[in-house]
Amino acid sequence: MSSFIGKKEYFPGIGPISYEGPQSDNPLAFKFYNPSEKIGKKTMADHLRFAVAYWHSFNANGTDPFGAATIQYPWDGEKNPLAQAEMKADGAFEFITKLGTPFYCFHDVDAAPDAESVAEYEKNLQTVVAGLKARQAATGVKLLWNTANMFSHPRYMNGAATNPDFRVLARAAAQVKVGLDVATELGAQNYVFWGGREGYTMLMNTNMKREQEHLAKFLTLARDYGRSIGFKGTFLIEPKPMEPSKHQYDFDSATVIGFLRYFGLDKDFKLNIEANHATLSGHEFAHDLQVAADAGLLGSIDANRGDDRNGWDTDQFPTDVYQTTQAMLVLLGAGGFATGGLNFDAKRRRNSTDPADLFYAHIGGMDSFALGLRAAQKIIDRGLLKTYRDDRYASFDTGKGKDFEDGKINLKGLYDLAKSEGASIPATSGKQELLENLVNQVLFG
Repeated sequence: MSSFIGKKEYFPGIGPISYEGPQSDNPLAFKFYNPSEKIGKKTMADHLRFAVAYWHSFNANGTDPFGAATIQYPWDGEKNPLAQAEMKADGAFEFITKLGTPFYCFHDVDAAPDAESVAEYEKNLQTVVAGLKARQAATGVKLLWNTANMFSHPRYMNGAATNPDFRVLARAAAQVKVGLDVATELGAQNYVFWGGREGYTMLMNTNMKREQEHLAKFLTLARDYGRSIGFKGTFLIEPKPMEPSKHQYDFDSATVIGFLRYFGLDKDFKLNIEANHATLSGHEFAHDLQVAADAGLLGSIDANRGDDRNGWDTDQFPTDVYQTTQAMLVLLGAGGFATGGLNFDAKRRRNSTDPADLFYAHIGGMDSFALGLRAAQKIIDRGLLKTYRDDRYASFDTGKGKDFEDGKINLKGLYDLAKSEGASIPATSGKQELLENLVNQVLFG
């Protein structure tokens, strides 16, 4: 990957970020992420497939419900929207190539100016996309995925594909059609649907069955159009339990999988799991990953974390190595990424206002997943967890237990077996504390 600096340097004084090892005191260096280091049969870079999120990294300005912007970008003062988009693209590719991530992601209106008319919206986006395509060619950076923002504009206050007004649904479809054109032109490896307002806030004024049928039809049409124009990537659904809608139709992994299977969409769609969304639904990050993996539908990951004391989508950079280790155990167990990757859907804190803070945040997140990857591979190589887990289910490997799994015993047979046993069943330890200790031993031993 070559470094990219456009007409001006937006992050002066910061050069390419390199691996210097855990003894380095340089805050602008990786301590644990060594892209060329072999972990198992692949390099760290090939395992992790990091991506930078356009919206948080180059748009988020620190605004929250209680205060105005605190973070300024060099392109904020530019009055011409397309000129501003051009400057932002230069700044984005400078940052991405200095950081050394192979991928990036964006929503349509993160990268290009929005417009009320479809014609002007499409013209704006295609103008910016031509520049993005040239920058990709110049740097080797690839598009992990793109998506349409169908939640910010007031027209989407009641949803997009689930909106009770057909005109709004059609407007959303226009954005998706253009987005799939863009995905195909830029060689996106995935296309994401985040149903930011695909849900309801009041059940009494909602026809839930009809809305979900509309959503399924919308996704089916998008799939069919994408395939018709040669888009070969993976379609992804990103679960989220709430916020902004009171109840989202894409609540968690299990809900989305059930929806996809019910409407026959599970052959083309997989899941994009976000850590903070999983925890907001009452699950651990690893839980939603495992549910998706067990269904063969784990597609990609939005890497971030939330605050356990805050029921809000805080989108913090991931620094919890216990969490990244568990995530990588699931990912490695599922065979790793195909078209997906680790996209940092995370933003600097409101008071992290220096340009260098954006680098520190990503460096920390990348190091945390590198540590998790190393630990997970060691755990797998040593068979530390597998042995205990396999032993726990050993009664299903032979005899009547295997007959049950193979469908060779009916309910009456189970009854007869239980009746013949007679004696009480001895307790079998789950050894939770032991397993937690083994993980600590790998992490800190």
